[in-house]
Amino acid sequence: MQGEVQAIRDGLRDVIDFEIGLDVVALGLIRDIVEADDNVKITMILTSPMCPMASFMMNQVHERASELTTKSVEVVLGKEMWRPDMMEQEARETLGI
Repeated sequence: MQGEVQAIRDGLRDVIDFEIGLDVVALGLIRDIVEADDNVKITMILTSPMCPMASFMMNQVHERASELTTKSVEVVLGKEMWRPDMMEQEARETLGI
């Protein structure tokens, strides 16, 4: 099971937050991926609660994850507020943070 979760996480690096120019994994927006027998639930957050690209990005995450598994995919918006320290180190360096 863990292998598929990692493959999905790696594949989600193809989903770019076009306003920032980095992928959703590097930005720390993918908070959890849980695999069950017949589905995968992805919890993601946004850099801003007022993000104009929210539905587009969530759809992109759903579409990309669906390409990587035969299971049903659900993408939910987490309540956690995004912070720059959630980003991967390389992403922080890229943005000069």
